[in-house]
Amino acid sequence: MNVVLWIIAGLLAAAFLAAGAMKVSQPKEKLVASGMGWAADFSAGQVKLIGVLEVLAAIGLILPAALDIVPVLVPLAALGLVLTMIGAVVVHARRGESQALLPSLVLLVLAAVVAWGRFGPYAF
Repeated sequence: MNVVLWIIAGLLAAAFLAAGAMKVSQPKEKLVASGMGWAADFSAGQVKLIGVLEVLAAIGLILPAALDIVPVLVPLAALGLVLTMIGAVVVHARRGESQALLPSLVLLVLAAVVAWGRFGPYAF
């Protein structure tokens, strides 16, 4: 199970690193034009903050355990992603963006599995 948790954490880290970097590096208007309609409901600063939090969580899923420096940050990062994805599901549901709900729910479940595993039976 430890290997499975590492694989899930790696996939989550890659996904959130890419998504967060995109939110941080591109202007809000470009994100909206590229299909992220939800960004129109938030200020540019809020979109950048979400991106920064996603990048930090991606780093927090891997580095603390890999370097064996405060490995308790791994499940905390996963828990942060769970909360972020709950917010994403709520926003997509309110906007009627049904095509965006499934990926958000999948990421939510994967982050919850990592949080459960690393807080519980497979802690570092």
